[in-house]
Amino acid sequence: MSQNKLSRRSMFAGAATVGAAAAAVAIVPSAVQQMSAQPAVAPKPPPERGGGYQLTERVKQYYKSTLV
Repeated sequence: MSQNKLSRRSMFAGAATVGAAAAAVAIVPSAVQQMSAQPAVAPKPPPERGGGYQLTERVKQYYKSTLV
C-alpha cells in the first residue's frame, strides 16, 4: 500500500510540474513580445536639489489599483 501512495504522490507532483511548465511556456512569449515592443525611453536626470518623487504614469496606475 505504501508503494501505491508513493506512485499517486509522484503522479500529482508530475502533473503539477507539467502544469507549471505549460503556464510558463504560455506566458514567456507574450512577456518577451511586450518587452521588445516598448520603445527605449531615456531616464530623466535626477533633480539638482534632491526630492526624487515624480508623479509618473506608473505611479498613477499604482494609485488606481489601490482604490477599493
